Amino acid sequence: MKVMVFAAHPDDEIIGVGGALAKHVRQGDSVSAVIMAEGKSSRKEDYEKPCDSIMQHSYSETEQALSTLGISDFVRLNLPDNRLDSMDLLDVVKEAEKQIERFQPDIVYTQYGGDINIDHAVVFRAVMTATRPLPGHSVKQVLAYETLSSTEWNYLNKDQFHANFFINIEEELELKLKAMACYDSELRDFPHPRSLQAIENNAYVWGAKSGFSAAEAFMLVRGTW
Repeated sequence: MKVMVFAAHPDDEIIGVGGALAKHVRQGDSVSAVIMAEGKSSRKEDYEKPCDSIMQHSYSETEQALSTLGISDFVRLNLPDNRLDSMDLLDVVKEAEKQIERFQPDIVYTQYGGDINIDHAVVFRAVMTATRPLPGHSVKQVLAYETLSSTEWNYLNKDQFHANFFINIEEELELKLKAMACYDSELRDFPHPRSLQAIENNAYVWGAKSGFSAAEAFMLVRGTW
């Protein structure tokens, strides 16, 4: 089985689906991660391409985090952070299509399209276009994941995340938190949602809602069998 995760920013892949990725690796599946935007430039008042030292540190964080889960195949595209809506959607779609053609995944995880973060919404739409079910296409299942500090902050009813698929991460939660700890430039102190304690607590809440001690929640967007 081949599994690919698309993330708008470095650390989204761990927050949303780190436990499931660790489970896939443990089960012998091949896993690849694609991180679309550089995740840094939006923190300044005006757009400025991040300097080499910042990007090198960010790349190292991604490499360490994914390595902790047992993943070595990943791509950082470094598109402009929180400005993906300024690009032609077709260009973002083509980037996703290149990665899908390269890896030929059976399962694709992507950000939830109703997130308040614009990059998450663009990535979702691009991935849904890139995974449209054409004859001979490799993708059999597309699941959207939540991202703390984005999914829960969109209060429009039509865009609420309604989980309908749960993955037991009782055995993977500790590894997920260890991987997230590698993103020291992204972590915040509790009670910020992007803190280790909040991520751990969220796993327990989804676990309680799905009959496990700890779980990750998804929306099954498309599946074939």
